[in-house]
Amino acid sequence: MTHTLRSLIGDLNYRLIAGNPDTEVSQISYDSRQASPSGVFVCIHGHIVDAHSYIPEVISKGVSAVVINNDENLYDRDQILEMSKESDVTFIGVDDTRIALAKMSIAFYDHPASSLQMIGITGTKGKTTTTYMIYNIFAEAGKKTGLIGTIANIIGGEIKQAKRTTPEAVDLQLILKEMADTGSDSCVMEVSSLGLAFGRVYGIDFQVSAFTNLYPDHISAAEHADMKEYLEAKLLIFKQSKNALVNLDCSVGREVVDFARDHCPVYTYGLSEECDCRAVSEIHIVRDGINGTEIELRSPWYNGTVFIGLPGRFNIYNALCAIAISGLSGIPFEEVRRALAKVAVPGRLQNVPNHMGITALVDYAHNAASLEILLDTLREYCTGRLITVFGCGGNRSGTRRTEMGRVAGRLSDLTFVTSDNPRDEEPMEIINAILEGIIPTGGKFIVEPDRKTAIEKAIMEAAPGDFVIIAGKGHENYQIFKDQVIHFDDAETAAEVFSRITDKRDRG
Repeated sequence: MTHTLRSLIGDLNYRLIAGNPDTEVSQISYDSRQASPSGVFVCIHGHIVDAHSYIPEVISKGVSAVVINNDENLYDRDQILEMSKESDVTFIGVDDTRIALAKMSIAFYDHPASSLQMIGITGTKGKTTTTYMIYNIFAEAGKKTGLIGTIANIIGGEIKQAKRTTPEAVDLQLILKEMADTGSDSCVMEVSSLGLAFGRVYGIDFQVSAFTNLYPDHISAAEHADMKEYLEAKLLIFKQSKNALVNLDCSVGREVVDFARDHCPVYTYGLSEECDCRAVSEIHIVRDGINGTEIELRSPWYNGTVFIGLPGRFNIYNALCAIAISGLSGIPFEEVRRALAKVAVPGRLQNVPNHMGITALVDYAHNAASLEILLDTLREYCTGRLITVFGCGGNRSGTRRTEMGRVAGRLSDLTFVTSDNPRDEEPMEIINAILEGIIPTGGKFIVEPDRKTAIEKAIMEAAPGDFVIIAGKGHENYQIFKDQVIHFDDAETAAEVFSRITDKRDRG
């Protein structure tokens, strides 16, 4: 697949610094390690590295063209002209190389999003679960849907590991191209604040964009300066949306509605009476061995009872978002109900089936705030004890360890403190920091550094009616130690324990 540089640039406002804009290119790259002969290299500023510094390297790899920022100051004009002359490389300058990367990528892959119904979900929490709910509903309705998100990308039914929540523009356009080529008619994707701020989704028209909530997160020198900037980044999605869906009950719900109304029709969801799509009642029930919630739904599209096969009020919100998007997409109500009753999200309150009367759940909660919400929520459903298994990652925040220990000690009936990607640190050093939080609470705990053994002991300890919460790793299928990385999956490990116990009882 080759294009002329001029055809990729299109109506982009650019200046030709040196070379020939009709040069042919066969690849677009933004990472110098991916640069190849006859490609075009787009210099973007990363969190740490300015890609302009890699221009000599990509020239040595044979690229045909380089796109630079107009305000680039690593090289003066004479140096650029000399590099162009020596290597026959074309240089063009633009005001924003990230926007250039997005526009060129769209052209390179022949506008793949134009053949897909694009659904975008943004917000601090709930993106992953909501996208899986929508994916399952669309699949139940017979739609050929792709998914892009934190856990994985699903293309033509094939699950592929995701490198980041919202891929860089050229990677995103390739994924959309693969979806279109494999017959997909729709795509639901998580849209991160950085994905919006860095123009990764620039040029994509979303049929519906949803805003789930806003919590203090992603505030750092490498991400957003403050909550105001964080919110402003997320609001950008509505400038490229045909319909907006907003959680009216969230802390900034009305502010988001006011902004979105300037760009497209707005629908709201939540529990309050003024919401377009709302749950007027909720009942915690167990259906077919699944702890969930039955709601009475009122909306412009559907009315009636819906069973959500995941526990927690936050999952009511996630489901209402998915329901409203389904309504805007014309999905029949029965198919919405069937999909939500059996929905499963890897590592997000993932149920581990068993015949012991124990509810075993694997969840990604890996900081104090998310663990507190998780345990508070599950307490409402649990008729026995809450038994929590968790650890903290090495080479990460030390305060997180004590804070999570404090939450677990206060809210769990019993905590198994174990390892979670200790990396370069000694597991017991991390565990001791966790214990500094647990011990003052008076909560019961057992230390077991081996995570597999800790999960087994927790399940063996549990009785019918108890909940075993395996927190921290969620969908991750590895464990990182100082000298090795091993395969490790919490849900898989728990399932093996239950199977072993069942086999032993059947033989006994």
